[in-house]
Amino acid sequence: MSAPTIRRSSDLTRQLVVATSAVIAVIGSFIGSGAAGGTPIQNASNGALAADATLIAPGGSAFSIWSVIYLGLMAYAVWQFLPAQKTSERHRLLGYWAAASLILNAAWILSIQFDQLWLSVPIIIVLLAVLSRIFVLLLHNKPRNTLDAVLTDGTMGLYLGWVCVATAANISAVLVAAGFAGWGLAANAWAVLVLAVAAAVGIALALYGRGRLSPSASLCWGLAWVAIARTNGDLVSTPAAVTAAVGVVAVLAVTIITRIKAIRG
Repeated sequence: MSAPTIRRSSDLTRQLVVATSAVIAVIGSFIGSGAAGGTPIQNASNGALAADATLIAPGGSAFSIWSVIYLGLMAYAVWQFLPAQKTSERHRLLGYWAAASLILNAAWILSIQFDQLWLSVPIIIVLLAVLSRIFVLLLHNKPRNTLDAVLTDGTMGLYLGWVCVATAANISAVLVAAGFAGWGLAANAWAVLVLAVAAAVGIALALYGRGRLSPSASLCWGLAWVAIARTNGDLVSTPAAVTAAVGVVAVLAVTIITRIKAIRG
């Protein structure tokens, strides 16, 4: 078999793996929403991930961003099947990383559905690492056109930004469910610290990504809904709400300034 034939076969395999992984992830999302017989994520694992479970938990409406992310991931799965992407070095580098993120996404949902809350932490940490790798790959391999930038970079950026917030919320939920006493620090102090770190991550992404909009948008979306959730409901915390709100302003400001500088060259 000639080298070009082997390469074409490898490309097709990659495309099929990405498409299959996308379908698995979408099925997982239906299970996680309760639409396919599963328990809604906020009710699973004894409500450990509910909006009022911890001071870091975003309000329930925040999770609507998954609809946009899943739509983008499905569009990407179709997009990467087109001839121009089949032999694109950019998509060759990205393909299996994207597939890994989709499988990890489904695995996270299953860990919650089976009440294995502790298992969700290493899964989401690995997912965050994979998405970070994707972010770096996309930064160093420019899109061919605007559609590629929107479908690929935009979707993966939204995915990364949201998972940054979700990771903080997930770890906090597991610690609270395990009875973590805070090592002498009050819950409000821990909330302020964790939210400040999440905002710092957002600023770092904005600086490293030269003002990429999508990671900052979804990360700020998550922080904004933390602020909203802490100003009403059963778990009010003014320090957490203020920190989350300040984080949103800081991340957006750094993103916009960095973006303008990048455009001006």
